[in-house]
Amino acid sequence: MKWIIPIALLLIVASLGSALYYMMKDKGSSSRMVYSLMLRIGLSIALFISIWIAYSLGYIQSTGIKIGQ
Repeated sequence: MKWIIPIALLLIVASLGSALYYMMKDKGSSSRMVYSLMLRIGLSIALFISIWIAYSLGYIQSTGIKIGQ
């Protein structure tokens, strides 16, 4: 999990960057920007679900830092 999370975050940022590139290059004439943003949303949801499942299965643990202290 130590390598999966940073790689997924890099892919999410790369997808966001490609959406920005397509927005500037195509000027709204194609739907490549929309597909890049859909990919970013899908990757974000997949990352959230994988972290949730990994925590539920015990692959990752909380740090013990109490919220609000």
